[in-house]
Amino acid sequence: MNSIDQYFDLQINGYAGVDFNADQLGAEDLRRACSRLRDDGVGGILATIITDTVEQMTARLANLVALRGRDPAVAEMIAGVHVEGPFLSSEPGYCGAHPPAAIRPADVEVMKRLLDAADGLTRIVTLAPEVDEDLRVTRMLAASGIVVAAGHCNPTSEQLLAAIDAGLSMFTHLGNGCPGVLPRHDNIVERVLAVSDRLYVSFIADGAHVPFLAMGNYFRLVPPERVVIVSDAISAAGCGPGVYTLGGRTVEIGDDLVPRAENNAYLVGSACTMKRMAENLRRALGADDWQIRQWLHDNPRRAIGQETAD
Repeated sequence: MNSIDQYFDLQINGYAGVDFNADQLGAEDLRRACSRLRDDGVGGILATIITDTVEQMTARLANLVALRGRDPAVAEMIAGVHVEGPFLSSEPGYCGAHPPAAIRPADVEVMKRLLDAADGLTRIVTLAPEVDEDLRVTRMLAASGIVVAAGHCNPTSEQLLAAIDAGLSMFTHLGNGCPGVLPRHDNIVERVLAVSDRLYVSFIADGAHVPFLAMGNYFRLVPPERVVIVSDAISAAGCGPGVYTLGGRTVEIGDDLVPRAENNAYLVGSACTMKRMAENLRRALGADDWQIRQWLHDNPRRAIGQETAD
C-alpha cells in the first residue's frame, strides 16, 4: 500500500493497548501506537479525546499535543485531534460510552479552553446541536475553520437544518450514539439520511455497530462522496481479548472482540482496525478498491479540508 492509498481515520481513541484518553499517556506508548497504526496501513489519524470533566479533557489534550510536538514520527501520524463532547445529549441512550455526569450544554468559553489546550490542532468537534443555544459554538467553530459534527444527539429536523446553515458539516457514526430502540419513522437516523447530501456521514464498519444489511441500505441513500469510514478504535484495537481502558473506565473484550458495556446496553468504541473494516466492506458489501479508497482515504481527508491527489 503506497502513501496515497493508506487509510485515514478521523476517530481513534487508542490503539495497540494504548489509551489516548489516559491521564498518564506517555511518549513511548504513543510512539508504539503510531508505529502499529503505520504497520496496519494507516497513514494518518485524528486522535480523539472524549467527554470528561473540562479539567481532565484539557489536561489530556495538552499532554497529547506536547507529546506529538516532541516526536516527528508521532506528528506524522497524528494530523490533529477530534474533540468528542462534552456538549452532547443527556437524553437516556444518546450518551453511549460518554460519562453522563460530565455531559453539559454547549458553552463558548469552555470550548475556547478546549481549543487552547489543543494548541491549534483541533480538526473536528462532535456536539449535539440541540444543546448549543443559538448555535453559538457551532458558528464559532465553523468560523475558525474547524469541522463541526453532530453526534450523540437527537435534534429535530428543524434544529438539524439550522445547524447545517450555521456551519455543521458532518455527522459522527450514524446508527450509533443513540438508543437501541427508536421511534419507527421520526428518528435521528432518518433525519440525517434526509439531509445526507449536505453532510459527511461517518460509519463504523465492524459489523457490530451497524449490521451490514442496514449499512448497505444507508449507502444507497448517502452520496458516495459523503461516506466516511471511521474505526472509533479504543486501546483494544489490534489486540486480542482482554481488559483495556478508555479514559477512566475499564472495558473487557471477549472472544468476539466487540467492546460492550457491562450491562450490554451499548458498545464502547470498537476494537476493529481499518484494515479489517476494509476487508469487511469488500466481503459484506462488495466494495471495490476505488470505493475503499474513497471511503477510507479520500473522503475523510476532504471532510477536514485536506487536498487529495486524483
